[in-house]
Amino acid sequence: MTTNQQEMFGSLLLDKKIVTALTDMGFEEPSPIQEQTIPLVLDGYDVIGQAQTGTGKTAAFGIPLVQSITDHKHIQALIMTPTRELAIQVAEEVGKIGRTSRIKALPVYGGQPIERQIRALKSGVQIVIGTPGRLIDHINRNTIKLDHIKFLVLDEADEMLDMGFVDDMEEIMRNLPSERQTLLFSATMPRPILSLTKKYMKAPKNVTVSKEELTVPLIEQYYFETKDKVEGLCRLLDAEIDGKIIIFCRTKKGVDDLAIALASRGYMAEGLHGDLSQTQRDRVMKKFREGTADILIATDVAARGIDIDNITHVINFDIPQDPESYVHRIGRTGRAGNTGTAMTFITPREFRQLKLIERAANTKIMRRQLPTTANVVERQREIIVSRMQAVLELNHYHDYMPIAETLLSDEYAPEDVLAAALKLMQEGNKALEAPKEETLAKDLSNTGGRPGMVRFFMNIGRSQKITVQDIVRTIAIEADIPAKDIGKINIYDKFTFVEVPEDVAEKVLGVMHRNTVKGYKVNVEPARSRQ
Repeated sequence: MTTNQQEMFGSLLLDKKIVTALTDMGFEEPSPIQEQTIPLVLDGYDVIGQAQTGTGKTAAFGIPLVQSITDHKHIQALIMTPTRELAIQVAEEVGKIGRTSRIKALPVYGGQPIERQIRALKSGVQIVIGTPGRLIDHINRNTIKLDHIKFLVLDEADEMLDMGFVDDMEEIMRNLPSERQTLLFSATMPRPILSLTKKYMKAPKNVTVSKEELTVPLIEQYYFETKDKVEGLCRLLDAEIDGKIIIFCRTKKGVDDLAIALASRGYMAEGLHGDLSQTQRDRVMKKFREGTADILIATDVAARGIDIDNITHVINFDIPQDPESYVHRIGRTGRAGNTGTAMTFITPREFRQLKLIERAANTKIMRRQLPTTANVVERQREIIVSRMQAVLELNHYHDYMPIAETLLSDEYAPEDVLAAALKLMQEGNKALEAPKEETLAKDLSNTGGRPGMVRFFMNIGRSQKITVQDIVRTIAIEADIPAKDIGKINIYDKFTFVEVPEDVAEKVLGVMHRNTVKGYKVNVEPARSRQ
């Protein structure tokens, strides 16, 4: 690999391409284990890292691996993990770190067809992450060759021991080139693991990161699982959240994007991150303290040193990377004997990280469903009633009496006048527009679907080995609708018809057109009416 221009990442001097990738991933500075481990690995040392999951250890070994290996199409690093879930997670993170460096990482594990993995291995990968059993299977088949291995990583070695993999681990280590670096990470160091370190590691350097005792204050904690976080957040803000709110995002770009998204929807939101000047930062904080903005969106680093009382809600728009960050974030609410609420948005793939946070912080984060549209409408009604009652109590509305008398003398019923006034108050000039017909768009109104359903045409079928399950699963996931709501599906050789409910038809069309089903790009369009 040609020498890349270097750039500082916190206290670390790394390839500029890697720093770019880390910035894109949301890293703002190295964690303690990264700061200690990366220089040792880059200097060629074997390393024993005693650290628990959630300390940032994947990047601690992933960054120096990506920087040290070449883009030649042979395997140069082997990473052993105890479970398929961890193998996939590590492969994803290492792949992101190596994205700008043309470094390819591949997970191999049991439960997936080995032929698929063999094909992927033949395409040329530099880093393989796998469970011990499946790695041995590939080694015996000669589909994973050990000749060029420069690095071996044992991730969560104590867990591999507990799962009975110690013999498999040793078998792999025996067959690796002696001229290699070995990195071992383990939360504990039981005797068999210590034995492996003495037998197969060369003068290893020890890195120990002791996790601080995490205590969670008395805060109500919930999580929401959703694919559309912005929509979910807006529903929460509209249906139940009132007060001073801090929302945490992983990246500076995420802060900017969310601030724009909320501001465009009428929320008083301000963003805070490291790219702001001190003057800009002071202006944002002044707005938040004085109440001209009631939502502060920030990164972890930018939020350091912020000390504001009366924070009612902390929202993790992006799940934090480690349990310490979670505890520090949510600790900004519920101070001085006040109650507080913490809410976290996750995607299905982030559920494991949520459980890690629960275990490390010894807390319980309860699952909740997002408010429905009906909940939002009901909350808006309650707010209107409360505000109107407050105005009536103040008894300072007499300047408007002549208008009320004029409208009432025009033979309008009092309840009609009041409802019209409320509509004007809530909607402004929009209230003066003629209502649109509450019907589907013309091209969705006559598709030959059953009553209450819209029928779509898709340009894939049996020729692509598409099944009903493929169609249902893809639409349900992409459109975020229950699978049971999807109606009749007719699959032919080269095309498919599928029915979906009218109220989600436009959403389904929007997310599915030009999307993929089972790897095939599809065109989706309203079907023609059956004559």
